[in-house]
Amino acid sequence: MGYEIAEQLGWRLPDNVVVPMAGGSLIGKIQKAFNELIELEFVEAKPVKFFGAQATGCSPISAAVKQGRSEIQPQKPATIARSLAIGNPADGFYAIKTMIGSGGWAEDVSEQEIVDAIALLAETEGIFTETAGGVTVGSARKLYAQKRIRPEETTVLCITGNGLKTTDALAGRFELPEPIPPKLAAFEEYLEREVVKVSAAGGQQ
Repeated sequence: MGYEIAEQLGWRLPDNVVVPMAGGSLIGKIQKAFNELIELEFVEAKPVKFFGAQATGCSPISAAVKQGRSEIQPQKPATIARSLAIGNPADGFYAIKTMIGSGGWAEDVSEQEIVDAIALLAETEGIFTETAGGVTVGSARKLYAQKRIRPEETTVLCITGNGLKTTDALAGRFELPEPIPPKLAAFEEYLEREVVKVSAAGGQQ
C-alpha cells in the first residue's frame, strides 16, 4: 500500500497518512515502504506524519496514545467495525511508536460517526466503503477539526474495504429499491421504466 500511495501521487510522499488500525501492523508497513522508496531514491525524502484510526468501541491503540502510554490495555470489542475489532493488537506498541515518532496522533469515532462518514464518502467521492473506511474518514474529520491535519497539506486516507461487506451497518438508514428478478427481460423492463421516469422529470423542468 505504501508503494501504491507514492506511485499514485506521482512518486511523491504525502504530508500525512490516516490509517485504520486493527492489529496495528499496516501503519508501520506503510512507513517501511516509504523508507525503502527513499533509500532507493524513487522519491525525495520528506517528513510524513502517520495518524491511526479506530472505532471507539474497540480503541486500545488510540486510548494508549491519548493517555500517553506505550503499553496496550486490552479491550473487549463492541463495534460495528468488525474488521478492526481486535481488542489486544499484537503490533499496537509499534503502531504507537510509528505515530508518535512521526509527529502524528490517533483518533477514534463512535458508531454513528462511522455510519455518517460512510455516507459522506459515498456522497462526495462516489466510493462505498465498509465500516473500516468509515472509521478512517470519521477520524480524519476529527483530526482536521483539531488542526492536527491542515487543509493545505497532502493527506491520504486509506480506504481498505468495499461497503458491500458491511451493508448491515446501514440497515434502516436508506430506502432500498424493490428487487427485480434475475432475468435479462426483467432488467430491460426496469431500465425502460427508469428512462421514462427521467424523461418525464426532464420534461417538467
